[in-house]
Amino acid sequence: MDDVNSHEDTAQLGRTEFATSPVHTARVASDPSAGRGWAVGITLGALGPLVLLAVLTAPADAGADQLGRSGLITVLVFAAAVAGWMSNRLDDTFVALSAAAVLVVLGALDAEELFESLGADQIWLLVAAFVLAAGINRTGLPSRLAIALVGRARSARGLAHLITAGLVITALLVPSTSGRAALVLPIFLALADAFAHRPRLIRALAVLFPTVLLLSAIATLVGAGAHLITSQVLDSTVGAGIGFGQWLLWGLPFAVVISHLAAELVLLLFTGRAERRARLRVDAAALREQLDVPPRMRRAEIRAIGLLGTVVLLWSTEALHGLSPALIALAGALLIASPRFGTVRIGAAISEIPWSLLLFMAATTALGAALTESGAAGWVAANALVGDSAGAMLIAVVALSVGTHLLVQSRSARSAVLIPMIVPAAFAVGMNPVALAFASTAAAGFCHTLPSSAKPVAMFARLGHTYAPRDLLKLSALLGPATGALVVLFALFVWPALGLPLT
Repeated sequence: MDDVNSHEDTAQLGRTEFATSPVHTARVASDPSAGRGWAVGITLGALGPLVLLAVLTAPADAGADQLGRSGLITVLVFAAAVAGWMSNRLDDTFVALSAAAVLVVLGALDAEELFESLGADQIWLLVAAFVLAAGINRTGLPSRLAIALVGRARSARGLAHLITAGLVITALLVPSTSGRAALVLPIFLALADAFAHRPRLIRALAVLFPTVLLLSAIATLVGAGAHLITSQVLDSTVGAGIGFGQWLLWGLPFAVVISHLAAELVLLLFTGRAERRARLRVDAAALREQLDVPPRMRRAEIRAIGLLGTVVLLWSTEALHGLSPALIALAGALLIASPRFGTVRIGAAISEIPWSLLLFMAATTALGAALTESGAAGWVAANALVGDSAGAMLIAVVALSVGTHLLVQSRSARSAVLIPMIVPAAFAVGMNPVALAFASTAAAGFCHTLPSSAKPVAMFARLGHTYAPRDLLKLSALLGPATGALVVLFALFVWPALGLPLT
């Protein structure tokens, strides 16, 4: 996923595609956060003695408005972890595991709680989902879907919205935004070749692909690791996470609206009126040949469609049959990797799983538990987040979630930072913590301001003749406020009608 800096497998695939493209030249985007290295190092160095001082001087117990020893240790270690996540020089998974280990050594977290987080249902769900995705991708089904959609385009606007619809659907196929970026990259390159005589359209498409990939991830529970972290934190704090069917019900409508709104903004900013109205024709046969997709659907693709549809249906109807999403995903993974029915060997599929992401999720889950159980999350929320009303709290949380990507590039890290503090803040003003946490997670899908803000953005930024950092700034000036406003509108009017009341 784009959520963790250490997930290099899909990023490496993207770099390979860049190098082999005949119409693009590799261009390494500048790292605007590189200059923060000394500041982060000083912060981490200063926090070490502070943690030691907290151990020696803090009282074991404290009142409701104060932190005890465990709470103070947790706050300081967590602050050090956030500083580490702000630096691109440190691996996110290394930072999370180090912070969790320090908390165990200092007695603020039980070792069993850290290790048990590796066996959580959400971890198994993601493992099985990656195996299932590997089998589906082997069939060429995503490329066939893309060709079927873009072949219907008759204008630049039609092409943009058809691509947007296809990218939203891929949230059901691949549980990773960077994996989806690598998956659709050959499709973008084929379109870039086909429209080489229309450079403004190519630039618009280059911006559109990563923009929609990131915003549409909110459609499903497995769309990003941050979603699973949000569900885990809610499960450990309020006793109920968000199931796949619930997430799909709330997330898919928002994903569709924000993705197509983003498509319109991209068209408005990067194409002229004449460009949008000009006739356009995509040669579907040439695209099929370039992407090595046969004219007729193969049996493996038909089986993959049937299996994926069954898995999604069972995920969405968990309340009726009682089977856990992780068990359903595991059954689907075993079928897609079975000797006769399957399309991928189990060993090959397992090798594509981003294990660093799973370790990161386990470590941040343990960190979230320490924040909650020590009282640190409640203390921070009481001193930093609590507002006077539910409306003020919603706006503050959404604005914070939209802007935090400028400091912490990992979406999963942002959820690990924000959600444990949002839950007690919601209780303090009489809000539904599930609704506020979901709104925060939806708003955190905006991470488009800089090339380093998310892996899909960085992957497409490295292509020659696509877009420059100033193009991202121009888009973010409109898309950022639009995303925040849309989240607030959905939280106030749409999600309550779908069973997610704000209070």
